[in-house]
Amino acid sequence: MKKLSIYLALVLWAVCISGLLAQADSTKSASSDLANKIQNPIASLISVPFQNNLDFNVGPFDRNRNTLNIQPVIPFSLGDKFNLITRTIIPIISRPVGLDNRSSGIGDISLSLFLTSAKPKKLITGYGVALGIPTGKTGIGLDKWTAGPSFIALTQQNGWTIGALLQNTWDFAGSDDVVSDVNFFYSQVFVVKNLQKGWYVNSAPIITSDWEAPSDNRWTVPLGGGFGRLFKLGKLPINAQIGYYFNVIKPVLGPSSQFRFQVVFLFPK
Repeated sequence: MKKLSIYLALVLWAVCISGLLAQADSTKSASSDLANKIQNPIASLISVPFQNNLDFNVGPFDRNRNTLNIQPVIPFSLGDKFNLITRTIIPIISRPVGLDNRSSGIGDISLSLFLTSAKPKKLITGYGVALGIPTGKTGIGLDKWTAGPSFIALTQQNGWTIGALLQNTWDFAGSDDVVSDVNFFYSQVFVVKNLQKGWYVNSAPIITSDWEAPSDNRWTVPLGGGFGRLFKLGKLPINAQIGYYFNVIKPVLGPSSQFRFQVVFLFPK
């Protein structure tokens, strides 16, 4: 009954959000340039996303975990040929501990740096590094410094955005109290179709693998999707979206599914 109540509440929340977005003050036709930029993770556009991920049935007692990711994206011009795109993820985590308790706080901060072309191309690419900073307290973070290569590629044509982000990180410093070694693969495949009046549908599953885990307990592979809208409150452009993903492959104690809600504040030039 408790699980059913949670799902019904989420459905009601999604319906309410959809209604609010439909009534929000927006221009009749959003700029196609801005509509494309919001689907490009390495666009030359200052943005501040707030992404909330609610994971269901985590751990041995099938409890829920919540992670709010604050993800500012700040581009820097490096002359006429290149841009440097910085993406920072500051997670605020509430995770179950045992049957009744919870542990909450700021998790490990992730910083990604991408070097991209300043000139538009059919295939947009970004090359860079991902750095993990051990800011999380015991039970929330890994207590490890991590780093590794990161790559992103995407194309945008006829209202479609199709691309993928790939990175792998290893530990190079820190304590062995939480984990002895880190060798972690992270990827996100994204497919987006822009519709009329700022609306769009998308699928952006996050596929991961912990290479240090046993071979049959490494991968998390979700399937799902969602929808969103670009609109304006006053003069401020905002991108809001919701989505639901079911993990078809997961570790034994990993979540069964995830509800994702995101609001992005945009600051175009």
